[in-house]
Amino acid sequence: LQSVFQLIDLQDQLCIRLRDDGEIHLLSDIAGVDPSTNLVMRAARQLEQQAQQRGLQIQGADLSLEKHIPMGGGLGGGSSDAATTLIALNHLWQLGLHQNELMQVGLSLGADVPFFLLGQNAFVEGIGERLTPLTTEDAWFVILHPGVAVPTPLIFSSPHLTRDTKSVKMSDFSSGLFSFGRNDLQAVAEKAFPEVLAALHWLGQFGNARMSGSGACVFARMTDQAAAKAVVQQIPLGSGWQAWCCASLQHHPLEGLPNK
Repeated sequence: LQSVFQLIDLQDQLCIRLRDDGEIHLLSDIAGVDPSTNLVMRAARQLEQQAQQRGLQIQGADLSLEKHIPMGGGLGGGSSDAATTLIALNHLWQLGLHQNELMQVGLSLGADVPFFLLGQNAFVEGIGERLTPLTTEDAWFVILHPGVAVPTPLIFSSPHLTRDTKSVKMSDFSSGLFSFGRNDLQAVAEKAFPEVLAALHWLGQFGNARMSGSGACVFARMTDQAAAKAVVQQIPLGSGWQAWCCASLQHHPLEGLPNK
């Protein structure tokens, strides 16, 4: 993997209430997701194991997750939720794990989790564990979800996925972060999911439309907030699409917590 990961202000809402009995409970039911495999719950359990290995007692927690980031959308929503859980519980349980320790825990949950623990935009390599902090231009985006979930393993295991793209360096992005290169996963997703191709064609009327990650969401950079909102308002009725006007972020909102 070689990619630039850009933070945006689209977010889920995670609420945590401390308990005094050491138990961990997930209070939210997410359609199609077994509670035992929910990344928020898995992150809390992994952190609990870290505490036990250090001989520390935890207070426990009630976890409640309100989803806004589409699942199977290629936006890293589940990974972001897992990272936020690790950051927040490390702080609330006063475990004192430092960033590199949290990243090791995060990598066991998913390849994108370390990025959200880094807390800033980055050039990402390997399976997601090699991170180089990167300052990006402030920007506004239209994010469009075409109403279909794209399983990441299906895209990466496709025989149509090319693996011969020339390696790039950070300096290659000097001509413009949002115009350089391509997403090698996009052609694979277009073939497997016509909905993705249709969304790219529609959004391409307004700018350089590209797919995010392994899909299904597509995005285009807009000149300003007003232009982004205008595009969102033109989403075809009855399409089943969702769209958001999103601002870029330079840092994760929780980056300033201790041990980050």
